[in-house]
Amino acid sequence: MIGWARVRVSLDRLSKSFGPVRALDAISLDLEPGSLVAILGANGAGKSTLLRCLAGIAVPDGGTIRYDGERFLRARLDLRRRLGFLPDFPALFAAMSVLRHLGMVASLYGADQEGLDLRAATLLGEFDMLPLAEARTGTLSRGQRYKAALVAHALVDPELWLLDEPFASGMDPDGIRAFRSIARDAVARGRTVLYSTQLLDLAERFSDRVVVLDRGRLAAFDTVEALGGLGVLDTLFQRLRDERP
Repeated sequence: MIGWARVRVSLDRLSKSFGPVRALDAISLDLEPGSLVAILGANGAGKSTLLRCLAGIAVPDGGTIRYDGERFLRARLDLRRRLGFLPDFPALFAAMSVLRHLGMVASLYGADQEGLDLRAATLLGEFDMLPLAEARTGTLSRGQRYKAALVAHALVDPELWLLDEPFASGMDPDGIRAFRSIARDAVARGRTVLYSTQLLDLAERFSDRVVVLDRGRLAAFDTVEALGGLGVLDTLFQRLRDERP
């Protein structure tokens, strides 16, 4: 695991456009360490763009991102090593085995080598991937490829987990169960886990707070209980749909 423990994430009027489309419109958030946060929104609401900006992959047009009060810029590799981003279709080297992929990612992040093999084996076992440890990633199914990428992500254990649509990744029920378990364990260690999803019922039960985006704007940011309890998200999205011109 890398040496840091916690990170506070602050966004101040973060904005991003693609031509005439305003993907993010002055988003301001303050995320406490050790929280599990679901990012919700319709297609095109800005969920993936927000995660990509937080990861340093997309460059905002305006506003600031701060990690522990330090301004985050794409060139700040020291800050980027404190986070891990997993897109909905992870890019893996097709000719590389699962184990080699894990070793490469661990090396890039400077993960502690002591006990690394045991941690890797344990994580592969949790995701039912041990029989495929020597398999080339190019031979894996979509769900298996996501599992391999997720194991690598958990192996380096970044302070900030950024996951785009993990529940639409093609993983089987055992993989989803394992992901939910390791995400909760990460939060218990003080990590912050942000994931995007379209599954409202799941988000209500598997998050500490929810971020709701609507056409690039922040429509809500709070606990489900504070917003009104179970079932509130469906009502909120219906209201947002009704208010659209």
